Amino acid sequence: MSSSSAGVEPGGKGPEYAVPALDKALDILEVLAGRLEGMSQVEIAAAVERSPSQIFRVLTTLERRGYLFRERQTGLYSLSLRLFDLAHRQEPLRALTAAALAPMRRLSDETGQSCNLSVLDVDRVRVVAQAESPADFGFRVRVGATFSVEETATGAVLRAFAGGGGAGGAAGAAGGDEGVLESIRERGFLERADAVRGSITDVVFPVLGASGGAAAALTVPYVATSYSAVPAERVREAASRAAAEISAGLGL
Repeated sequence: MSSSSAGVEPGGKGPEYAVPALDKALDILEVLAGRLEGMSQVEIAAAVERSPSQIFRVLTTLERRGYLFRERQTGLYSLSLRLFDLAHRQEPLRALTAAALAPMRRLSDETGQSCNLSVLDVDRVRVVAQAESPADFGFRVRVGATFSVEETATGAVLRAFAGGGGAGGAAGAAGGDEGVLESIRERGFLERADAVRGSITDVVFPVLGASGGAAAALTVPYVATSYSAVPAERVREAASRAAAEISAGLGL
C-alpha cells in the first residue's frame, strides 16, 4: 500500500484512513442533529468549515438516500427519521422495546404516571422507549434524549447492576461511590429526587437480561400532585412488577 493512501495516527498507534466524503457526510449529520430548525447549504458549509460547493454532492446524496429532508420553499435541510429507524432495527434494541412496550403501557395505565426505558449508550443514558401518562397531567421524556450517567438515578441503577449486579457490577466505581451502588443493589431499586427537577421523584428498577446484568432501566418520574391518585408505594410495586415482566420477556 502506498504511503499516499494511509497515514499514521498521532502517537504511532496505527494507520489512519481518510475518507473525505464520509467525513463530510458525518459532519453534516452531526451538525443537523444539534439543531431544532433547518439549515441552508451555506449555513451547513460554514458549520462544517467547508465551502458550499464542497458539500453539495454530499447533501444531494444524503437527501436522495433519505437521511435529509429539504424544504422545497425555503431550501432548508433537516434530519429525517432515517437514522432513528436504523437505530431501532438493531436486534438487541428491537427485542428490548418489543418486550417492554406492553408492560410499560400497563404500568402507566395502573399508576397514572408516565414511564420510560433507558440503556447505557457509551458514557450516557439514552431513553429508548416511553409510555405517556393517561392522566391530564404528567411528565414525559423524549425518546432519544440522553442524560448523565453519574448525575441521574437511572444512570446509578444501570451502573449498580452492570455485569450481573454482583460486587463487580459497578465497573469504575470507587470509594463512597461503590458504597452507594452497593446500597442500590441491596434494595433492588433506587428512589430519589430528580437531579434536574426536584419536584419529581425518580423510581428506577433494573431490567435484567439473560446474563443477569442490567439490559436497561425502567424509570417512573413520579409527580406527586393533586393529580396523583396512586400513592408512591403502589407506584413502586407496579414498577417492580413491570421491570420483572420485561426481564422475563428478555429470557431471564
